[in-house]
Amino acid sequence: MAAPLRILITGFGPFPGAPVNPTQALVARLTVLRRPAFADIVRIAHIFPVCYGAVDRELPQLLARHRPDALLMFGLASRTTFVRVESRARNAVTMLWPDAEHTRVRQAAIVRGAGAQAFGPHTHHLLRAALRTGLDVRASRDAGRYLCNYLGWRGIEAARTPGGPALATFVHVPLLARDTASRRMTLQELTLAGEALLRETVRLARAARHKA
Repeated sequence: MAAPLRILITGFGPFPGAPVNPTQALVARLTVLRRPAFADIVRIAHIFPVCYGAVDRELPQLLARHRPDALLMFGLASRTTFVRVESRARNAVTMLWPDAEHTRVRQAAIVRGAGAQAFGPHTHHLLRAALRTGLDVRASRDAGRYLCNYLGWRGIEAARTPGGPALATFVHVPLLARDTASRRMTLQELTLAGEALLRETVRLARAARHKA
């Protein structure tokens, strides 16, 4: 009997300027959703501290322990009101803003001399799946220069490593509505988009396994 598919679903904790990070609630919901499509899927939830050192320590540990077939990573983009499916990670890191441990990086590139890295053609399938929910979901080529982009970069590296996950995806989510008058997404709507992304991730990971 084949081993069940394993999907690592990650978010981030709070950070300066964002005392509440909606990815925490989103990851929690996606991990426990009861759906027939997820009945034979192992979903591993993890929330990263917003720290470069934590990403570098914890992501390799998670990959070694769980050996996921796919990474579905979420982060907060507080200045946007829609969901962004990132198509690439930039080889850039801000030297202006410290992380939550007050660590400042000492160089503006993640890997000296390298260009941007693409997540892969699967991001188009994920975008279409999320758009079918009717919610405001858009493609993005700029994941910023902070921890979201950094984790995305490390996720792509993992997916390109022999024995690593078949695919990695990073999705930015907005701040959530605080009241019914707000035009921002609710947690229920965000979960709907997240579920669509997770369903498509499962489909793509299963197809990749069959090709292997």
